[in-house]
Amino acid sequence: MRFALLLLLAACAPTDEHASAPVEPVRVAVGPDAETIDATTLVGHPAPTWDVDWMGEPALTVEALRGRVVLVRWFTEGCPYCAETAPTLAALHDELAPRGLSVIGMYHHKSDEPLEPAQVRALAQRFHFLFPVAIDHDWKTLRAWWLDDHEGWTSVSFLIDRRGVLRYVHTGGSYEPGSEDAAQMRGWIDALLAEPG
Repeated sequence: MRFALLLLLAACAPTDEHASAPVEPVRVAVGPDAETIDATTLVGHPAPTWDVDWMGEPALTVEALRGRVVLVRWFTEGCPYCAETAPTLAALHDELAPRGLSVIGMYHHKSDEPLEPAQVRALAQRFHFLFPVAIDHDWKTLRAWWLDDHEGWTSVSFLIDRRGVLRYVHTGGSYEPGSEDAAQMRGWIDALLAEPG
């Protein structure tokens, strides 16, 4: 399923005390069968903290990533949208990390089998994820950031600006290389990287 329909939503002004100008409108990618999702409750506000276990990485916090643009993407085993998006995430990290992009992978377990961290590591390696990956046990952060207020996709992505303000939400599905959604994601990232810190 492709996610080419873009919904233009007005964003609130950021509540971050370092923000000097209102956040520009946000474009939210939604599936053709999805209901309109009101992202104004998320966008333009400081990104919430996360409650996750980091895979072989020192613990990262939203606050520690200030000064960088952050792309947070949830993924899981057996998800075709995650597999399709993985090359885009890997390429964005490889190309744009030196310019100030931090890609963060959040694994959310969907299998009935017990969660095995070694399998998460293997999946991240298969996906060529060279960026930090965390396990979101019991979907605590996914629920706090998204599912408590919205129904639907768990393969959601968030873009956070250099001030720690959540600016864009891709509401689920894939953004495989060459797709309109991948081009839109790259455009959002480029715009945020061009902003002052």
